[in-house]
Amino acid sequence: MSDIFREVEEDVRRERLEKLWKQYGDYIIAGVAAIVVGVAGFKLWQHYEAEQQLKASTTYAQAMQLSESGKDAEAAQLFAQISKSAPSGYASAAKLSQADALLAGGKTAQAVAIYKAIAGNDSSALGEVARIRAAWAMADTASKSELQTLLAPLTDQKSAWRFMAQEILAYCDFREGKLKEAESEYESLAAEPTAPDTLRQRAIAMSSFIRTGGGANYGTVPPPAAPADAGVQKGNTSQ
Repeated sequence: MSDIFREVEEDVRRERLEKLWKQYGDYIIAGVAAIVVGVAGFKLWQHYEAEQQLKASTTYAQAMQLSESGKDAEAAQLFAQISKSAPSGYASAAKLSQADALLAGGKTAQAVAIYKAIAGNDSSALGEVARIRAAWAMADTASKSELQTLLAPLTDQKSAWRFMAQEILAYCDFREGKLKEAESEYESLAAEPTAPDTLRQRAIAMSSFIRTGGGANYGTVPPPAAPADAGVQKGNTSQ
């Protein structure tokens, strides 16, 4: 009797499955097909991304070699090309490197414009690096108020870049002849235990330089020599 009941139960199950398959079989097939296509598409996309990353890496290395060889204009052009076509990580780094190459090639205004654009659009560490580099590129010509505005996001006590920002502002005071202010700022940086060691060493050197009169303007010593023809003109006059 148990065999009969088992057979009946199996027939009932088979009947239910056939009914379900007739109702939903097309959807099941479509769903499986969609999964297969999705997996294949994802694999193809991964392969494409890997190829793009490899291409960007190779081109970036070529641009770096040009930069290290002193071919700044060519390097800047190649970095610009990478920044337009490479995956986002390489594109952002290439944009920063393009500005570096332009700065090394003496095109300060163009470099600063790119640094500022990166700083304005990128709130990550890359944007902060661009802000610092822009400030240093401007440090010999910009006013202190202009540099303060540019560096404002980095001067907060929680910012990891605050000491570098303070160093730039101290240099600006030194450049403008505000030696007491500059000396005080450098001494403060030198005494800051959480500042990077290399920065503290620079601050010690600068404060010592200013304190010993290195920043004072003594004019030209000795006085500039007279023009070579001055004596001849004098003699002609006396004749």
